[in-house]
Amino acid sequence: MAKTNINYTVVDRFLKYTTFDTQSSETSDTFPSTEKQKLLGEYLVKELTEMGLKDAKMDQYGYVTATLPANCSRNIPTIGLIAHMDTSPDVSGKGVKAVIHGNYQGGDIVVPGDTSQVLSFDETADLKNQIGNDIITSDGTTLLGADNKAGIAEIFDAINHLIQNPDIEHGKIRIAVTPDEEVGNGTKYFNVEEFGADFAYTIDGESAGEIENETFCADSVVIKIHGYNVHPGYAKNKLVNSIKIMSELIDQLPEDRLSPETTEGRQGYVHPHGIEGNVETSTVKFLIRDFTVEGLKENEAFLKNLAEKVVYKYPKTKLEFDVSESYRNMKYKLDDTPHVTEFAIEAIERSNMKPKLGLIRGGTDGSRLSYMGLPTPNIFTGGHNFHSKLEWISVQDMQKAVDVIVNLVQVWAEKA
Repeated sequence: MAKTNINYTVVDRFLKYTTFDTQSSETSDTFPSTEKQKLLGEYLVKELTEMGLKDAKMDQYGYVTATLPANCSRNIPTIGLIAHMDTSPDVSGKGVKAVIHGNYQGGDIVVPGDTSQVLSFDETADLKNQIGNDIITSDGTTLLGADNKAGIAEIFDAINHLIQNPDIEHGKIRIAVTPDEEVGNGTKYFNVEEFGADFAYTIDGESAGEIENETFCADSVVIKIHGYNVHPGYAKNKLVNSIKIMSELIDQLPEDRLSPETTEGRQGYVHPHGIEGNVETSTVKFLIRDFTVEGLKENEAFLKNLAEKVVYKYPKTKLEFDVSESYRNMKYKLDDTPHVTEFAIEAIERSNMKPKLGLIRGGTDGSRLSYMGLPTPNIFTGGHNFHSKLEWISVQDMQKAVDVIVNLVQVWAEKA
């Protein structure tokens, strides 16, 4: 069992990390997409080195790695603990001013930097579980960065505790902090063989007690419609406006289903998220999501059929429909190694919480890592409202995540 006298450092670490602007970029053609992520990477290497991890380093791509050697002679699998350093491109992470709302007693939380930003008690389900806890938000002018700097802080605190308490038996532990997860490239240059873990966990989830072993299957679709352009003064019966045809296609998408705003749980969607064009050519980008490959292909077939029907009415037009694979549901791989998830469940139970096995309506580094040969389910951080100016996390839930990590490595040692 994890010691009850953990001298938690997780909050101080987290608050320090939030001062680094690590926002990634969807439009950059470099890796990492923003060099400023490496500034936090350099600081993390310094922290790991000061803990005594002699091989701590950051490579040319911004991946931070380190090793805590095993402290017992039994043949225990090597476990990886992974978090990401970048924050979402959607909301600024520059100049974060974290605010601690101590001894929360319920009710709405108004953030001081923008009083129009209100964390509603009635609309925020998990706040009811936080009475008496200490809630951390930003001041409302930026996101907070709990996604995923909380995960980094929790891993580092747990590793620090294990170093300070060598009587806690554990196998070899590999640590990784990745860049560019928020723009879908967190594992682009991740060397699984060099990392050397047998199994791993991303510490990148939400509510306390949650383990996630499922993600969406995801593809991207790019539709181009080519019209026919002539001078508008002489265009009668000649001009075919690709903008109008693309608008017609978008207008025919279902209003009550198959969109992010109308789906939940295991329901997938067809989501237009970017559009540009002129009379000659218009382009729209879609995210296609479902929890099964079959459902994914069904959604793509629906969209292609719809596009073909629209374009068919305009003989001078040409349709391009291109599909690219993004990631697949990690459960297809994790079902081959069920004990990886089962050990996380046991670690949560040992930390005096009720485990909640769930799914991610999105992706995670663990999705691609699982398909790269490293089974990697996801464990909670305690954070909420990610990618938002009302992002929040509680001190006590962060400490619970530290407890779970400490218990997790003990479970692996005992089961070896």
